[in-house]
Amino acid sequence: MKQNATSNAAYTVDCEDYVHVVEFNPFESGDSGNLIAYGGNNYVVVGMCTFQEEDADTDGIQYKTLRTFQHGVRVDGIAWSPETRLDSLPPVIRFCTSAADMKIRLFTSDLQDKNEYKVIEGHSDFINGLVFEPKEGQEIASVSDDHTCRVWNLEGMQTAHFVLHSPGMSVCWHPEETFKLMVAEKNGTIRFYDVLAQQAILSLESEQMPLMSAHWCLKNTFKVGAVAGNDWLIWDITRSRWSSINENLFATTGYPGKMSSQFQIHHLGHPQPILTGSVAVGSGLSWHRTLPLCVIGGDHKLLFWVTEM
Repeated sequence: MKQNATSNAAYTVDCEDYVHVVEFNPFESGDSGNLIAYGGNNYVVVGMCTFQEEDADTDGIQYKTLRTFQHGVRVDGIAWSPETRLDSLPPVIRFCTSAADMKIRLFTSDLQDKNEYKVIEGHSDFINGLVFEPKEGQEIASVSDDHTCRVWNLEGMQTAHFVLHSPGMSVCWHPEETFKLMVAEKNGTIRFYDVLAQQAILSLESEQMPLMSAHWCLKNTFKVGAVAGNDWLIWDITRSRWSSINENLFATTGYPGKMSSQFQIHHLGHPQPILTGSVAVGSGLSWHRTLPLCVIGGDHKLLFWVTEM
């Protein structure tokens, strides 16, 4: 847990295993610290981190592991529930994962005696994205190589099903209008669905293929960004990951799992990246909820980058 100039990361946290995916909790959890979860080959670690950028008494980064959850299979994706609260009695930790066995696991813990998970089955191929409904957290949406987007309740029952024309790569829920779902397909199509009516209401098309990921800018939901081919594409629907605090900031990484992957932070007001780093075997990318800071997983490490607003 130190500043590490050689890796270009501002801070690093050592981990016991390769990190396949890492996610900051994007919701207010009732605590001054920041919840973070990362997944390895057969477990998920939930921890708390505080940065000197938000707390003058912190020297660099302060990190603490809260609980390790056995998973039994490689973790491919993590999504946080808005029901996670550290200021409730007892506290509630809730998140779901996608895994190499094509199943979703819903974890619920009070960080003491209650540690349970439910397996949700239905996809017939690899799951490329999953997300909780952001208001009440009572539904989960997932997309898969099986050419479907599916919506599940917390009992594991399927409540909606959309047939896609190619593998589903990313799924995002509108932060306010929770009947709206954005689904990005590998063939370059991004569709917006009305979950209640179970029909498409708008679509965007990319000339470049394959589309590998897309992200809704949650600060300005008229903006959509996607990585397709060798390009980062941006749509403004009035005319890969956005920062959660600045609608002009977004970050991209190279293909996950390469021996060396380039990482860049971009600002729409600048033609060149405002920060470029190199990550050894980088995977996963997540923005901090309130700081211009993002994290990438790597070989036995979490790597944190800080940029200027």
